Amino acid sequence: MTTQKDFKRVVRARMAKTGESYTSARANLVLEPSIKPSSRQAVKPDFAKLAGMTDAAVKKATGCTWERWVWTLDKVDAHTWPHRAIVEYAHEKYRTPDWWAQMVVVGYERIKGLRVVGQNRGGTFRAAKSKVVAVPLARLYRAFHDPRSRARWLPGVKFTIRTAMRDKSMRVTWPDGTSVAIGFIGKGAGKSQVALEHSKLADQADVQRRKAFWTERLAALGEVLTQSARRKTA
Repeated sequence: MTTQKDFKRVVRARMAKTGESYTSARANLVLEPSIKPSSRQAVKPDFAKLAGMTDAAVKKATGCTWERWVWTLDKVDAHTWPHRAIVEYAHEKYRTPDWWAQMVVVGYERIKGLRVVGQNRGGTFRAAKSKVVAVPLARLYRAFHDPRSRARWLPGVKFTIRTAMRDKSMRVTWPDGTSVAIGFIGKGAGKSQVALEHSKLADQADVQRRKAFWTERLAALGEVLTQSARRKTA
């Protein structure tokens, strides 16, 4: 009986790692004759690797390792809930800060096979990039919000601004219907940061294309703003 229980734990561990159903995970393990029972008992999923964040980072921010979070959320079958409901539970029940509640839930969903890195629960993907520029926050914001300023580093792209909070954030619809959320952060006197997330992407290949695109365009943004700042101080 003990051996059977141990094997069931190994099956569940494989399910968490691969996202397979119980039946599939059990069948695949049975079909692996090279794995001895003692080896099966030692199998343990690497939660940090699956989540995409180290145990040290999540424990420092929330007080719990990934193993503890998985155990806690599994107790209430959180993997069957919508994403927002799990976030609210982690935030309210365990007083996890808003941003970290999101990070914990995204990591948990990756561990449970509900999404992969870069993927949303709905099945679409997202690409994130950021850049620090040596200009004041207001000037960085204007480079995105003002069409003429934007054309200097992002030529030929006419996106639609859905919402905007001056010097803080912006949400835009890209010409192809995808979405970009943009945040602006002051980093002290004469320095600021833009962080953006391009979402509703089709697949990982699309993610890589968008990351390459934004790497190039944000580099151009930095050059344009730096040159402008030099001219004003000359």
